Amino acid sequence: MSGISIILVILVAFLAGVEGILDEFEFHQPLVACTLIGIVTGQLGPCLVLGGQLQMIALGWANIGAAVSPDAALASVASAIILVKGGQGVDGVGTAIAVAVPLAVAGLFLTMVVRTLSVAVVHQMDAAAEKGNFSGIEIWQLIAIALQGLRIAIPAAALCVIPAEIVQNFLQSMPAWLTDGMAIGGGMVVAVGYALVINMMATPEVWPFFALGFVFAAIGDLTLIALGVIGVAMALIYLRLTESAGAAAGAAAGTGDPLGDILDDYE
Repeated sequence: MSGISIILVILVAFLAGVEGILDEFEFHQPLVACTLIGIVTGQLGPCLVLGGQLQMIALGWANIGAAVSPDAALASVASAIILVKGGQGVDGVGTAIAVAVPLAVAGLFLTMVVRTLSVAVVHQMDAAAEKGNFSGIEIWQLIAIALQGLRIAIPAAALCVIPAEIVQNFLQSMPAWLTDGMAIGGGMVVAVGYALVINMMATPEVWPFFALGFVFAAIGDLTLIALGVIGVAMALIYLRLTESAGAAAGAAAGTGDPLGDILDDYE
């Protein structure tokens, strides 16, 4: 990588870490993070493929209560850097995915460190609030957000300074049974992530649209834009039919809530 590429990669990594908390521009999503790294490194094609497959895995990740999901931002950034420096192109996507999963789990340790430091930041913000120092509150808030960015930027910088020859020699020294196994395992993880999403969305009302999606995708003359238009049209039709069915059921039998029906009579 050139010096400019390294700086841009670190910047993308910093934004990915920040967005893991802010959720405003979605830079932490694998598809976005890997694509941006592919753009700044001149390896858009392989990184885009990597981001798409990692995105299917991350769809099944969610924070539930105190259980924190694996770090998608670190997994995306680190695996994209390894893919770029490995020089294998699309052929190295399977290995990069297999490396990304343990990196995502390891990223939980960095998350724990940053959140522990954030406790002290909160106390500083409380002290500034007691003094009515609003600028101090804003400064400490920016510091807390910057810590989230550094959580990803520092490992990314460490990977960038490792010579590409070392990464390539490491990947090439891996036996075929290990690389093939990692590729198969990475594909299985993608399938598991997709299955988790289907399991959450599976309802009798949605299954017909799921089946139709595969049918339309099999038609070779339809472009991605055409498929997108069909999807939006089907979604609008579904929402309209749902509203009509709900209104008809409510008019025929009420809402099922006696208090709600009484209040509706006064509207």
